[in-house]
Amino acid sequence: MKKKADILIVDDEQVVIDAVTKICSSLGLSVDASTDAHSGLEKIRSSDYRLVICDVMLPEMDAFQFLKRVTEAHVSVPVILITGYSTAENAVKSLNSGATAYVAKPFTENELLSAIHRAMRLAEILRAETETGRKSGQAKRPPVPMPGTYRLGNISWVVLEPTGTGRIGAAEMFVKSISTLREIELFQDDDEILQGSLCARIQSDDGLSHDVLSPLSGRIIQSNKELLTNLKILEHDPHVQGWLYRIIPSAMEYEVRNLLPYSEGR
Repeated sequence: MKKKADILIVDDEQVVIDAVTKICSSLGLSVDASTDAHSGLEKIRSSDYRLVICDVMLPEMDAFQFLKRVTEAHVSVPVILITGYSTAENAVKSLNSGATAYVAKPFTENELLSAIHRAMRLAEILRAETETGRKSGQAKRPPVPMPGTYRLGNISWVVLEPTGTGRIGAAEMFVKSISTLREIELFQDDDEILQGSLCARIQSDDGLSHDVLSPLSGRIIQSNKELLTNLKILEHDPHVQGWLYRIIPSAMEYEVRNLLPYSEGR
């Protein structure tokens, strides 16, 4: 494969292509563009991109079909989905279809930069783990908090507890893909959170904000306030001591079907 550019943007709106190009250029990243999914797929097959940014709604093929074709082509490249039709359902479907991040239009520079940062960092981590596994002859499996744990893409996890409550947190790979953690903003006890929507925000030392999307809807009965003064817990143990909330799920049976078992891939 030849390298044409660092990032491929697939979108049928020139104003979006221009905005993404401007933001990526501020990072010193070169950008190639396609206005439809078919030409985008051809470019992906022939070029070695570090990242693909794709609109959800495209002529002739939506982003979910696009993701499926990328997977079938055995191309390992992180994909960020962007959309002007943002819903929690679309966020869940996007992340569980293989997208690294999901960004709603109109996006801010910070929102896109944080998604780009995480996607490229995650790709580096997975490449390093694959190389380590190849040398050792054994692929590294992601750690699982405990049986009965489900995930929303690589963003967050939930474990269903015997009491009927759920304990949720940020996924290990999400935390690892962020630069040094500086601060976390948590919801309050008794607040309601929704599946696929913001449930916490992490600030990193590079000035970026990273949104944690909730894997389940429900009412918060306990937040992990220790994280507010000691983020090292989240960095070192996101699946046990670094949990974010305990909640009473409001639509558990239905929403769990939208999630993936934690043991399935990354």
